[in-house]
Amino acid sequence: MPFKAILLEADHLNGVGTRLEGLADRHPSMSEKLMGIAGSVRNAATLLSVLVTTMTGEEKRSKLQ
Repeated sequence: MPFKAILLEADHLNGVGTRLEGLADRHPSMSEKLMGIAGSVRNAATLLSVLVTTMTGEEKRSKLQ
């Protein structure tokens, strides 16, 4: 199933967001921009997770019909 691979990528994106936040702490002059990018990356990870949840739900419903 591709769903596991997509969720793994979402986890990786969350890690990227965390690392960007760490960089923001160490580079105050870029902090605001890095935090914004970190938030965008985490939002993308959330959207991927929602997509998988939605698709697996649709797949289960189609099997019941």
